[in-house]
Amino acid sequence: MQTNNPKEFTSTHKNLKTITTLLPYLWEFKTRVILALSLLVLAKLASVSVPLVLKDIVDALNQPRAMLMLPVLLLVGYGLLRLCTTLFGELRDAIFAKVTQRAIRRIANKVFGHLHTLSLRFHLERQTGGVSRDIERGTRGISFLLNFMLFNILPTILEISLVMAILINQYDIRFAGIIFITLLAYIALTLVVTEWRMIFRRTMNTMDSKANTQAIDSLLNYETVKYFGNEAWESRRYDENLQTWEKAAIRNQVSLAALNSGQSAIIAVGITLLMFLAADHVIEGTMTIGDLVLINAYLLQLYMPLHFLGFVYREIRHSLADMERMFYLLDENREIQDKPNARTLDAHNPAIRFDHVNFGYDANRQILFDVSFNIPANQNIAVVGQSGSGKSTLARLLFRFYDVQSGSIHINNQDVRDVTQHSLRAAMGIVPQDTVLFNDSIYYNIAYGRPDATTEEVYAAAKSAHIHDFIESLPGKYETIVGERGLKLSGGEKQRVAIARTILKNPAILIFDEATSALDSSSEKQIQAELKRIAKNRTTLTIAHRLSTIADADQILVMENGRIIEQGTHSQLLAANQTYARMWALQQQEQSEHVQQNT
Repeated sequence: MQTNNPKEFTSTHKNLKTITTLLPYLWEFKTRVILALSLLVLAKLASVSVPLVLKDIVDALNQPRAMLMLPVLLLVGYGLLRLCTTLFGELRDAIFAKVTQRAIRRIANKVFGHLHTLSLRFHLERQTGGVSRDIERGTRGISFLLNFMLFNILPTILEISLVMAILINQYDIRFAGIIFITLLAYIALTLVVTEWRMIFRRTMNTMDSKANTQAIDSLLNYETVKYFGNEAWESRRYDENLQTWEKAAIRNQVSLAALNSGQSAIIAVGITLLMFLAADHVIEGTMTIGDLVLINAYLLQLYMPLHFLGFVYREIRHSLADMERMFYLLDENREIQDKPNARTLDAHNPAIRFDHVNFGYDANRQILFDVSFNIPANQNIAVVGQSGSGKSTLARLLFRFYDVQSGSIHINNQDVRDVTQHSLRAAMGIVPQDTVLFNDSIYYNIAYGRPDATTEEVYAAAKSAHIHDFIESLPGKYETIVGERGLKLSGGEKQRVAIARTILKNPAILIFDEATSALDSSSEKQIQAELKRIAKNRTTLTIAHRLSTIADADQILVMENGRIIEQGTHSQLLAANQTYARMWALQQQEQSEHVQQNT
């Protein structure tokens, strides 16, 4: 027994924390909440009054013919109470609708916003499909929890209390005793079996998220699947997750049937005992036919919501399980955070300094070793080296997607850790090697660099990136949808969109991460000239593979295995006749062979 207590405490603590998290969103509309709860009480008072009026009607009609009179007022009152029971409930739902929907909107937006504040490390490790499913189920759970907890559990408890009070006050206490024992048995069975069934629900949620993650990942990589003919392999992987989900779903459904049967049996026994007791009192003359009708009406009125209460409790537990995973995302700590006193970056004529920087994505795999260099204001510093030498890591650190493990990065003598992330990233623009676009129009993707830009400014940026004419040749022009991750465009077209987007942003610091790698030689020369033009009077970090594109850089850094092994201008590095000179000679030879093959 002791071994289970910590788990039970943890589960209860999580549920209380989840419910507590919702309270501020409810209290935002406290007038609506109070009004809705008032209508709830009125509806239940009307509901409990219906059998009392029905008893009086039956007793009034159960008179000798000579004394029989039509109880008009009682019949009208009966109809009005019936109407009020429904009317107050509908008004309550209408008034509370804004509270529920606003809470769903606020929490979903909070989770979405929080995900964008998490570090790149989290997003590289996350499973997109699973996260999406967790948010979807969690927001749906909020709606169910708020509506059913407030408007089903509370009213049912209130109704049970009122009925018990009436029965104890007016009739044999054994009526209340039977109802109380029946309730205890019903609740005990529901709690025990539902807790056991939660294992199946959590397994279903986990496998549902996994299956969705795998499906989205496979569809995003549709071309790769087709290249290797692995359609059947992908289907098998997807089906493996669905098989586990299926087993859990079957157990969930079978256990639900068993629970419903048990609940029905308890209710049937309780009703039978009460009817026997009531019938006995009628025969003895201590109760009228109206009393019998009253107790029967209360039983039906009480046990129907009680039966539904079992369903509500199960669904609330399911909703809490669904919300658990969504709120887990909110509990995910931000690896990169602004300091309380973080200042705005001074980005005027920015000068950048890497000072003895050491960094690794994992503790057991260091990427950068004691890297130090300067990028003077308005100069272009190029970084070259083999794949995996740490070039692109410099850009990620400059954007502060990660914090350095030791050393520092300064812009205008301000440590990037001491300034706000917003001001830091607002001052920088990047043209990445692998351009990923939103599944929206070309116009949207260019305008993303500065959403408040005018149409003329967007067109001007496209012209500067030499993509305007291509866009105008398309049937949909700027409204052409680029597809998932921009897959409807070629690599070169995507790269030009990325360049246009960065030109539109007009940043003080530019980062070109192999920005022309997807372009042909002719296009590369055009774009290269344009990049030089927009880089003029800006501080620029150029990460390059083709050395010919950075030959005129103010300074060139050569990296190898996370260290800077050479530094100087193009001519100085050629004269040194070391790693850079060998790389240059090799690329010149490859280019010469390529030209000969094409002539």
